[in-house]
Amino acid sequence: MTFRRTFVASAVAAIALCTSLGAQAQNMVLKATDTHPAGYPTVVAVESMGKKLESATNGRIKMQMFPGAVLGQEKEAVEQAQIGAIQIVRISLGVVGPVVPDVDVFNMPFVFRDIPHMRAVIDGPIGAELLDKVTASPARLVGLGWMDGGARSLYTKKLVKTPADLKGIKVRMMGNPLFVDTMNAMGGNGISMAYGEVFSALQTGVIDGAENNPPSMFTSNHYTTGTKYYAQTNHLIIPELLVMSKVAWDKLSADDKSLVKKLAREAQMEQRALWDKSVEDYSAKLKAAGVEFVPVDQKLFFDATAPVRAKYGTKFTDLMQRIAATK
Repeated sequence: MTFRRTFVASAVAAIALCTSLGAQAQNMVLKATDTHPAGYPTVVAVESMGKKLESATNGRIKMQMFPGAVLGQEKEAVEQAQIGAIQIVRISLGVVGPVVPDVDVFNMPFVFRDIPHMRAVIDGPIGAELLDKVTASPARLVGLGWMDGGARSLYTKKLVKTPADLKGIKVRMMGNPLFVDTMNAMGGNGISMAYGEVFSALQTGVIDGAENNPPSMFTSNHYTTGTKYYAQTNHLIIPELLVMSKVAWDKLSADDKSLVKKLAREAQMEQRALWDKSVEDYSAKLKAAGVEFVPVDQKLFFDATAPVRAKYGTKFTDLMQRIAATK
């Protein structure tokens, strides 16, 4: 009887070991996508992550990157990730905000003091908690890491140094009431408009300016439309998410999950260095093209947007206090 119990136990252990080895040995090709073009910091960082993953698993897990929205815009890409057709996606917070409301706190104007403050938050406990909330949500996505989207500032045809200078100026904002309210509070006239329409709207005078980071201002050619002033308000500093399909995640062994998380963290740091270089390079190109970078008293704009934080931040009071306390 003892022998039989020992035999059965050994057989069960052997089956478990084989199952584990089978899972570990499973070959996978992960499809990754990004709406940004080839060569963009987020794309390059995820491609580097894929190479490391392939090397660390001796080719057992590979990654194919599809940049430039060839697999669909963010909404379509997320929907494909939710059913497992795409495995890795870089997305903006707006896509997951409806199911993980806490991430919307990062959309608030001046919630971060500056870029280093934002990075300290996403690298620390708050960033980890929000990634865990994405993973635990009904979104069927696993939060892997954060990507740096830079700081958004104003570029206009008229010199702007204070909120009063924005009176009567029509500025394109992303299609979210919070962002439109932010521009209105800053003194301008916020206009919700699709990104692809901004160039012609600037050319024809439908709008007088827009807001974004230096790489976007240059690569979109917005600087060629007479928007020669770049007021460094840094009113929005919004990180982005790197997520994995839960369908694909559940197929990974525990060791592979740890490896993917580790490499995603490395991609987060690598993208950051690439982003800083990109901002430096494109800022120099804008200045060479005649764009004037205008320093401003950010406290004036911070104070002006207090009503926006009061209106949208009530449900984030504790989280905002923790963000403010982060050094």
